Amino acid sequence: MSTDANDSSASAANTKGPQASADSTIEHHVSAAGRMEHVAAPIDADTVAQALEHGPRGALVVASISVGLLFIGWLLFYFVLFMPRGPVG
Repeated sequence: MSTDANDSSASAANTKGPQASADSTIEHHVSAAGRMEHVAAPIDADTVAQALEHGPRGALVVASISVGLLFIGWLLFYFVLFMPRGPVG
């Protein structure tokens, strides 16, 4: 078989016809994962364990910074806007 025949049969296998989208319209969609050259190679358990050893450190740093900035903003509003106005009533 030639490579052209393989490409056409692979693309024919990847197109499953019209598919419904989130807004109930019909779209012709071909998944990028439908062809093996677009799929990552499988990895072994040791590589997975090494990659996940320290957990989501970056996400925790970003979340901590955002919560800290939110708390500082709340303190700023409290002491600059609310405290000078005195008690209500």
